[in-house]
Amino acid sequence: MSVADLEVSPPEPTPSESAMRRALRRATDGVSLDAAEAGVLLHARGEDLERLLVAAGRARDAHLVAEGHESVVTYSRNVFIPLTRLCRDRCHYCTFATVPHRVESAYLERDEVLEIARRGADAGCKEALFTLGDRPEERWPAAREWLEARGYSSTVDYVRSCAIAVLEETGLLPHLNPGVLSWSELTRLKPVAASMGMMLETTAERLWREKGGPHFGSPDKEPAVRLRVLADAGRVAVPFTSGILIGIGETRAERAESLLALRSAARQYGHIQEIIVQNFRAKPDTAMRGMPDADLHDLAATIAVARLLMPSGVSVQAPPNLIGDEQLLMLRAGIDDWGGVSPVTPDHVNPERPWPHIDELAAKTREGGFELRERLTAYPRYVRAGLAGDSAQWLDLRVAGHVAALSGSDGFADADAVPVGREWQEPDGGFESIGRTDLHRSIDTTGRTGDRRGDFDTVYGDWDELRRQLPVDAAPQRLDADVREGLRLAETDPAALLGESRTAAVMALMNCDGAAMDALAGIADGLRRDVVGDDITYVVNRNINFSNICYVGCRFCAFAQRERDADAYRLSPEEVADRADEAWRAGATEICMQGGIDPRLPVSGYADLVRAIKQRVPEMHVHAFSPMEIVSAAAKAGASIADWLAELKGAGLGSIPGTAAEILDDEVRWVLTKGKLPAAEWIEVVSTAHRLGIPSSSTMMYGHVDTPEHWLGHFRTLAGVQDAAAEHGAAGFTEFVPLPFVHRNAPIYLAGLARPGPTQRDNRAVHAMARILLHGRIDNVQCSWVKLGDEGTSEVLNGGANDVGGTLMEETISRMAGSEHGSERTVEELHELAARAGRSARQRSTTYERIGRVHLGISPT
Repeated sequence: MSVADLEVSPPEPTPSESAMRRALRRATDGVSLDAAEAGVLLHARGEDLERLLVAAGRARDAHLVAEGHESVVTYSRNVFIPLTRLCRDRCHYCTFATVPHRVESAYLERDEVLEIARRGADAGCKEALFTLGDRPEERWPAAREWLEARGYSSTVDYVRSCAIAVLEETGLLPHLNPGVLSWSELTRLKPVAASMGMMLETTAERLWREKGGPHFGSPDKEPAVRLRVLADAGRVAVPFTSGILIGIGETRAERAESLLALRSAARQYGHIQEIIVQNFRAKPDTAMRGMPDADLHDLAATIAVARLLMPSGVSVQAPPNLIGDEQLLMLRAGIDDWGGVSPVTPDHVNPERPWPHIDELAAKTREGGFELRERLTAYPRYVRAGLAGDSAQWLDLRVAGHVAALSGSDGFADADAVPVGREWQEPDGGFESIGRTDLHRSIDTTGRTGDRRGDFDTVYGDWDELRRQLPVDAAPQRLDADVREGLRLAETDPAALLGESRTAAVMALMNCDGAAMDALAGIADGLRRDVVGDDITYVVNRNINFSNICYVGCRFCAFAQRERDADAYRLSPEEVADRADEAWRAGATEICMQGGIDPRLPVSGYADLVRAIKQRVPEMHVHAFSPMEIVSAAAKAGASIADWLAELKGAGLGSIPGTAAEILDDEVRWVLTKGKLPAAEWIEVVSTAHRLGIPSSSTMMYGHVDTPEHWLGHFRTLAGVQDAAAEHGAAGFTEFVPLPFVHRNAPIYLAGLARPGPTQRDNRAVHAMARILLHGRIDNVQCSWVKLGDEGTSEVLNGGANDVGGTLMEETISRMAGSEHGSERTVEELHELAARAGRSARQRSTTYERIGRVHLGISPT
């Protein structure tokens, strides 16, 4: 692209004097600014700019007081590791990215990385800043060949390996900037980094979409993609750096919108530790070499507006090597951080702009009225919270020791600490039982300690920000013609209702009531009789929730606890095996085992639990570990999902529960949960299990913030997964289990965002439509007596369901949420439940075969 092809930003109207006065008054009064007011303030110059800087400085000072370090401006002493300068993007202002024939090697070798890191450690640095191009192997064969020759499948894999080497060999803390990452990649990299980052740059889509824009031809610069990364980083609880680049052709209104997008993410997840406001500087040999540099007064105004917009707790940074001699102006504008400054390596992104000497920067900072202090790559608030084990698990346990070795008690860098390589991978080994290990019994007697966690107001994100994301529930339209057509198809060609062309008919059925609902339930019950007969089946099993310690932040979950909470517990493999043995002696054939995402579970922990059961009771079927547990464990081990599942299967895993599905629509998932895996990851885990011959159940939790449209989308997704399994001749879903939302102690209900669970009509509709829509794909529809109670269970057993699940023997998750229907049933009670529905009951195996084992009628102690 030539310079002539590039377009400058379109002309903008100058705000009126009255609009500027009003916006400045609101900024001075500390009122939250909207997009229009922020856009006006970005035009401030002269006396208006002076007033803006005063307001921003006041906001910065309040932020520093709240953070506990008044009059302190920070920096990080680092080394810059340019792991690869190849990139699949084509940003027209960038000289860092290049082409293969201009570099000696596609990537730095591991030894070269370590040599740079060691020089940094010798110079007193504590941060290793990894900067690299986005996914170069997807554009350049040379990059792909380099990785393959060394046994790496991707750049992300190589980044992870190098970060581990730096931790183990030098003790420096990696800060990773690999560009656009998926949720699973962020999960995979979090254990090897104290922090990560990615500049948002701009939300102006036209700068990416239109020819002549600075990001045209750069797939990773699509604003929606970068905003998704920001959100995913928050969901994974990564201390994260982001920011904007000004002067690349954006309007001031677009700049304000970019800052507001950063504010929204920071409020929602609390993970954005700093935003960088970086000014464009034109570089030779780029398409934008003829564009003017961003004006430094424009930069100061933008920094000031950024400070006014950002929540307290988010620092604002300006790179000190890009602002000439205007350090005092930027301090007045509201910055409280200078970013990374290296005494060893140049700024490889801006090599023509050397770093200032740290002593000189300290003197300028002191002249501006502040003390310069060194921080770590993770800001003090994240260091303190991460090392204390507070609400969000900001630091993975495997890097927490490295961070602790370099930090003082206040979370800043310890000036006397010397970086020393430390072992990264925690040792394999057992884990002991701790905490309220009798919760599976005492939940039915003493109950839970409180109706919510002590960190209710922080661990789930910002409730007001979340409220703005709630799905819109349009009023249903139940046209008689659509209902009639839907009932006709349900009776004659039920699976056809999943087709896109039948959406009106299926939605009419989803929302029907009265006589139409009775007819729908009757059709579903007839299908059930044709497919599986009249027997109501059950499995004699025991639920074992081996830990409720979890920091993921699912907003519907009342089960998860912090390790220090009164109701928290963890079971050792020996205690799990004891409970399995008790269950076997009482006649059980299955152990259903799940737990929280417990950060102290060792890498071998999941397989150890399975082995402990199989060694004690070889014939017991182990039905264990949700897709969320599998993804998290695989990331912790640095293994692929397939390899991790294969290991579990080798240990004796028989099948997996299809829980953690909730609603397989990310619009709903990101309201329900802060950190759980996206829908695509759930599908990948379950599909991989099926290909490996590991069957699974499937589930849907409904009755919270969802709508019938979401139910239909969920059923279509499950059908697609089952069809894929059938095409490969693989094991697939054994059953579908609708799970009514239990609201009483659910955080999202207590915060006023969710409905109080599904209605009786909803329960009937979901079970009946499951039978109809999944006909020919999933034969068994299970109902949850724990959540529905006897009356509700009986009703859906006459409306499409054929299975009542298991005896359970213990059930903690629903009971912690406030379910009132007990935590265990005897075989006799399950037979009585079937009789209430007018049918007989029969024991089955986990995979629905007839079973010969006789239940002994003994309850486990």
